[in-house]
Amino acid sequence: MQPKLRAPRPATPFHVALVNPEIPQNTGNIARLCAATQSPLHLVGSLGFRLDERSVRRAGIDYWHLVELHQHPDFGSFALRHEQARTGRVRLFSATGARSYLEADFQPGDALVFGQESSGLPREVLERYPSEVYGIPTIGAVRSLNLANAVSIVVYEALRKTGAFARAQLEAAGPDAHPEPDEFVR
Repeated sequence: MQPKLRAPRPATPFHVALVNPEIPQNTGNIARLCAATQSPLHLVGSLGFRLDERSVRRAGIDYWHLVELHQHPDFGSFALRHEQARTGRVRLFSATGARSYLEADFQPGDALVFGQESSGLPREVLERYPSEVYGIPTIGAVRSLNLANAVSIVVYEALRKTGAFARAQLEAAGPDAHPEPDEFVR
């Protein structure tokens, strides 16, 4: 097996939150991203699919066992838990955001929150954190990006901005070799 480019595990990860996700394949892709970046995944509110083993397997989520998964009945429960943990701020990402995600001052521990595929984040969520709403600019007439693509763009930008990839290197020989957990390099 060829060595892979790896970075040390962040001391304080980003949290990815999906509010009312509808499409299992998108959630599966995001779960894989969370496994690859050691970002806890929070599923908030009602899901448009089941999480039983058969459904997860059918959606192609073969990395599910590597994901730190949390479920919350509603956004208020999620926000309260995140605020009580004092790990970081809540950052919202919406096609209606007036500021670019590139302007966000990411900090490890931030919760990166995304809405459902058909309608985005609910108005009451956007109104709860009006100064923390960001969008991903597009060129052309496309209304918005695929949810899994949007999450990937934001998570990797947050990791890049906080120095998570500063000590990336080829892993040692062997398929199970990984860098030791380490703090972010600033």
